[in-house]
Amino acid sequence: MPRNIKIAPSILSADFSRLGAEIEAIEAAGADLIHVDVMDGHFVPNITIGPAVVKALRPHAKKPFDVHLMISPVDPYLDAFAEAGADGLTVHPEAGPHVHRTLQHIRKLGKKPGVVLNPGTPIEAIDNLMDLVDLILIMTVNPGFGGQSFIESQIGKIEAARKRIDATGRNIALEVDGGITPETARRAIAAGADTLVAGTAVFQGGPSRYAANIAALRA
Repeated sequence: MPRNIKIAPSILSADFSRLGAEIEAIEAAGADLIHVDVMDGHFVPNITIGPAVVKALRPHAKKPFDVHLMISPVDPYLDAFAEAGADGLTVHPEAGPHVHRTLQHIRKLGKKPGVVLNPGTPIEAIDNLMDLVDLILIMTVNPGFGGQSFIESQIGKIEAARKRIDATGRNIALEVDGGITPETARRAIAAGADTLVAGTAVFQGGPSRYAANIAALRA
């Protein structure tokens, strides 16, 4: 079991009227990364934020911005999100014609490239990308909305991703996002995850609960 579990609160579940303060609060409560969900209403059925908001939030955070781009086409926006302050940019194979080239470009921008697999995307989609990525994200819900239930069939995909990462000998993060609670967190970690994205489970109860919520996931 991985020793160092990282918690990446998803600001999708934060109070959008005070996002800067929310980021400061979750960092003080023990967050390791800030997970930023970018949605376009086209690739996924929801619209969230763009580069201008990422840029505005950057001064409020000391931790890395883990930016998950649920947008298609994704390539025209990589430079803008990099310039806005993203530390990692994670993309879907379905979001452009040449995911290999997309990941190369993210690296060229000096950012950490990541690839994300939706519940219906086969694990084999990463087989020719392992040398290009610093992060693999397994979605345990269909992306678009917070508060969904964990899809059990994805546990096997987390295990398969862990085997592929271990075979490379490289330090590639294995992130899981969707329906993460203290109970599903344990199962994801047992399957090989080392980074947990959580929205509702972190932000429920307000700022006075954030530290306890993060600690419960890490346990």
